[in-house]
Amino acid sequence: MKRTSMEGVMCPVARSLDVIGDWWSLLIVRDAQSGLRRFGEFQKSLGVAKNILAQRLRHLVEHGILETQPASDGSAWQEYVLTEKGRSLFPILVALGQWGQQHCFEAGEPRTRVLDKAHGQPVKPLEVRAADGRVLTVQDVRLERPPSQG
Repeated sequence: MKRTSMEGVMCPVARSLDVIGDWWSLLIVRDAQSGLRRFGEFQKSLGVAKNILAQRLRHLVEHGILETQPASDGSAWQEYVLTEKGRSLFPILVALGQWGQQHCFEAGEPRTRVLDKAHGQPVKPLEVRAADGRVLTVQDVRLERPPSQG
């Protein structure tokens, strides 16, 4: 089944999902943020088929989430490194993980956590805040759609 492109849609959520909206892509970015850089490292961590991994890595490079560079050890291999655009996905992955901790695990079930390296403490839950600092909920915001283009 071929995916429909959201490239021309006015919704930023839809356009974002067009780039990073499948689970393999987000898991690759998660692993890259944890320091993985090589095809084999991603393949071992994720257990994904090599053809799927190659396709997702190519897609992430084409969209500027990852870039390739020569291997840091001087070998003939290439490494995949997050770009600034890729690094800026960090809060999205933290928010998704925090949502998953709250809604996808039973009480006491072991889970991965994001800890502050300096203090070893769990990261505070992310919040959406107004320009004046107020915490906002979905009831406190509205979507403003651009005018139709004709």
